[in-house]
Amino acid sequence: MTYKAKAQANAASESQKRSSSTPFSTPFMASSSAIPLSQSSSGRVSGKNWKTQKTATVRSNLPNGVKSRSWEDRKRKDTQLAAVKALQKELQDEKKAEIQRRREITQERKERALERQRLEEMKAKMSAKKLARMRKRQGRTKKING
Repeated sequence: MTYKAKAQANAASESQKRSSSTPFSTPFMASSSAIPLSQSSSGRVSGKNWKTQKTATVRSNLPNGVKSRSWEDRKRKDTQLAAVKALQKELQDEKKAEIQRRREITQERKERALERQRLEEMKAKMSAKKLARMRKRQGRTKKING
């Protein structure tokens, strides 16, 4: 026989003994001055009858503006703040986009100027080479013209 089965058998035999005996047969159950305890929210009873049931904390040190405002007022104010923030973000994004556009225009202008300068230098170099070739053909070199 397992432990569980033995425990159940013992419980059954004890319940039969109790039902067959007279009520208040034991001295500790004879007193009727027992204080009833209220069940707690979790279903347990502490057994300490001087302990009171716990309740939610009442925050008395809140400012009057917070106490007097209703939930709808607070939600309305929150939605207004959200709208203002969205508008501010939109304006900031537009401003950043404008700054970025100007920066890109300036960068393109600088790149074009550098390209133009590079082409001019290349053209000058090529024309110098072409001039040197023509002089050589005519026989006018540095050695001759000195």
